[in-house]
Amino acid sequence: MSTVTHQAQAVGLGNSRSVEAASDHELIAAIRDGDEVAFQEIVRRYRNPITNFVYRMIDDYDRSVELAQETFIRIFTSASRYQANYSFSTYIYRIASNLAISELRRRKRRRFVSLFSPFVNDDGETVEIDPPDLSPRIDETMIEEERRRAVSRAITSLPEKYRSALVLRDVEGMSYDQIAEVLSLSEGTVKSRINRARNLLKEKLSAYI
Repeated sequence: MSTVTHQAQAVGLGNSRSVEAASDHELIAAIRDGDEVAFQEIVRRYRNPITNFVYRMIDDYDRSVELAQETFIRIFTSASRYQANYSFSTYIYRIASNLAISELRRRKRRRFVSLFSPFVNDDGETVEIDPPDLSPRIDETMIEEERRRAVSRAITSLPEKYRSALVLRDVEGMSYDQIAEVLSLSEGTVKSRINRARNLLKEKLSAYI
């Protein structure tokens, strides 16, 4: 029996106080044995961070919730194959990152197809779409809201390889070596992508600086 499993049994994960005190690795060991309380604790610990991370990646809250749920389903179904060679947070963010990137690629394919489909009304007639009103906003609250949206749009407009590294560093606060593990990259590549992403953001947000 593994050391982690011994530890899981030692803390007695059937007790809610022990579950809260257990490490992530101990919880996964318990999940392997079918402990639903341990799984609920993993969800409690990571639900908000993972949902927020995915939201920063894809800019769609409802879809972010769905992908976060899919992340936890994969954690549960693959618990027997989990190797405690690195931190669990690295493992779960890697799953969430892969799901977010897959979603972005799916959207890109869908947008490509939609370029060849004209807008039509209910009668099947082609219609023209008026451009959005870009007139300056006077109210300070509205200006700040527009600035926030601009930052969000700028992040989601970054190429996915830059976006994931930037969000993990500047939003999630991960270290360079953690990001390297999540994205399966060298630390030098991670630093290069983050630097490039920040420069691209400055260019995109120059009107708001």
